[in-house]
Amino acid sequence: MPLNTERITVMRKIQHWVGTRPRFTILLLVLFWAKCMLAYTVDFSLGVDNPYDMVILVINPLATTLFLFSLSYFIPHPKVAYWVLFGLYVANTLLLYSNIIYYRQFTDFLTLSTILNASKVSAGLGGSTLKLMTLHDVLYWLDVIIILLLLIRKAIPMNPKRYPSINAWACLTGSVFLFLFNLTLADISRPQLLTRTFDRNYIVKYLGIDSFMVYDAAKSAQNNQIRSQADGSDLGNVLQYTRSHYAAPNPQYFGAAKGKNVIIIHLESFEQFLINYKVDGKEVTPFLNSLYRSSNTLAFDNFYHQVGLGRTSDAENMLENSVYGISDGSVFTSLGSDNVFQAAPAILQQSQGYTSAVFHGNAGSFWNRDSVYKNLGFQYFFDNKYFDTSADNSIGYGLKDKLLFAESTKYLEQLQQPFYAKYITVTNHFPFTLTNTDSTFPKGDTGDITVDNYFRTANYLDQAVKEFFDYLKRSGLYENTLVMIYGDHYGLSNTNNLSLAKMFGRDASHWTAFDNAEMQKVPFMLTMPGLKGGLQHQYGGEIDVLPTLLHLLGVNTKPYVQFGTDLMSPQHDQTVIFRNNNFVTPNYTFVGGKGADSTVYDNHTGLPLTDLTDAEKETFNKLQDTVDNTLSLSDSLNTKNLLRFYTPADFTPVDPKEFDYRALWNKLQTTRDDKGTRSTSLYSADGDQTTTGLYQTDAPELQGDTSALTTVPADQLKREKTIAATESSSSSSSSSNSGTGNQPSR
Repeated sequence: MPLNTERITVMRKIQHWVGTRPRFTILLLVLFWAKCMLAYTVDFSLGVDNPYDMVILVINPLATTLFLFSLSYFIPHPKVAYWVLFGLYVANTLLLYSNIIYYRQFTDFLTLSTILNASKVSAGLGGSTLKLMTLHDVLYWLDVIIILLLLIRKAIPMNPKRYPSINAWACLTGSVFLFLFNLTLADISRPQLLTRTFDRNYIVKYLGIDSFMVYDAAKSAQNNQIRSQADGSDLGNVLQYTRSHYAAPNPQYFGAAKGKNVIIIHLESFEQFLINYKVDGKEVTPFLNSLYRSSNTLAFDNFYHQVGLGRTSDAENMLENSVYGISDGSVFTSLGSDNVFQAAPAILQQSQGYTSAVFHGNAGSFWNRDSVYKNLGFQYFFDNKYFDTSADNSIGYGLKDKLLFAESTKYLEQLQQPFYAKYITVTNHFPFTLTNTDSTFPKGDTGDITVDNYFRTANYLDQAVKEFFDYLKRSGLYENTLVMIYGDHYGLSNTNNLSLAKMFGRDASHWTAFDNAEMQKVPFMLTMPGLKGGLQHQYGGEIDVLPTLLHLLGVNTKPYVQFGTDLMSPQHDQTVIFRNNNFVTPNYTFVGGKGADSTVYDNHTGLPLTDLTDAEKETFNKLQDTVDNTLSLSDSLNTKNLLRFYTPADFTPVDPKEFDYRALWNKLQTTRDDKGTRSTSLYSADGDQTTTGLYQTDAPELQGDTSALTTVPADQLKREKTIAATESSSSSSSSSNSGTGNQPSR
């Protein structure tokens, strides 16, 4: 048979198979169902443990997809209806695939809040999305391309038959009944699925991606309504909880660091297991290991991250406020521009005269920081505009760590002391890529490139921190500074953990939810000359950082609304609460909440407890109720913006309008010059001499040319001069006198 004849025959068969709109609808329904099955079984980890769950999984994409497709039947014009139907199919595929990409990095699903605030999170993402793509992803999009071409070439004919609206309503009604059947099956397995705050995995597992999006949208609308109707009376339960939960400081440590500078080093994606770990006989983090063992360091080996969808921003939120993140997004991106906070920068400035600053080599809009930091009370925010972030200097999410620390010194030495300064590192971030020029540290040998590269970027970060500590010692800052080091969240996903098991001498097939919970441990260290240190075994998490730090600085935390407790207090609450309602105590790890899916592990054996007595079940359920209530109160505080109704004594709510991050170089010098002999900056203390020459680094980008250590980027200087030119004549005169050159004045 001639080739053209064969082609005509194939085309006719296709036209016969999908010659009517219902057949075309069924084709798209089947194809989307197949994509969901691929995602459920290959890309998502939904915890399907039995045939009953599998039946629900097979059913759940059908109802909502049929509901969406039935909408096209309300369109009277057949050709338009075909294109709307295909558009719905493409949009649904895009939603599914976006969740797949998001899940590969965050082991979680997109929420409406995350999507609506994408612009606040997307800046500076780099090429990590491309790294998340895999070869089988072509299966999600190949059919879309083929069907589009067939529609254009009319190989799939657009049947001109019109369907009465009764057909559309019948299809719509059928999809609703199918969904109710799906929901009934789900409720049998997981009672109160939609009325209690469970892990998002459960919603997708039992009802599908589309249903999850509708559920999340309904929750968001409900939260917005609740926020608008909130008043001061809603704060009562929150205050009752935080006051009864308060842990008095340990007298041995209260005020031990009073008046000291505070430097916080945020170790991006850094997990506890890296401490003292070796690859090919070499310590991954030799410098951090030395700090961890130092007699001047309080180091915690049972410290957990507690982030949710907000990831790094959640860690910062807990660090600065001692309040949990929200369940459906990020406080920073969803609420941070409007909410009232009682945050560390404002507390320290008002109680002890601290200057506050953040150093971060990425876009200021990332996680909405350039807005939220003002509400927190940060006076300075040095983002990527203040550094040389040319292509060779940046990687993934911003400026390389060695360059961030090195280039920050020209600003750090100008801060009035005491200061509260935070460094947000980025190099140890997925996809953990470094060239051999940056690091020659050996990779792992798991065969998982993400896991193997993780050790190299962690080693690079360790070197960057060591170089910074050496500068602190040479410049004299070290003797008067408390340094806090913490890991913000996990670096490797639960899927990566299976590859990592080999490095631990473990069988991946025996890896459990308990092991994944153990991998949520991150480092937390407080180090200062003369601090009575030692390895601490008490359980705690990021929610406990602020009260611990403030007590060391001699600040009474009792008037403030804080959900954490001082780690060094004898009254410290050792229950560690995760954002998905799981929790850990010194003896047990709880996974899955109440109900049939819940499991309690013994921390000492790592094995699940079986045959629990009724008394044990009651005890564990009461613990779960306490956890659920705590998160509910924190959510209420956040979503209703309740702190606007409560101001502690001797505290003034922050006015974000007082802060402007556009011309900070000029502000530093103006402040120094205005203070004159009262200036307490390191620069002034050294007789108006810069200390940047004391910084030593092996970063290849700075070899032979160290001008970046003293030079403010030309674009930033241009911006500052433009701002000065538009101000009043008196302000312009002040700016001119203070000097805005690109090197510290002598």
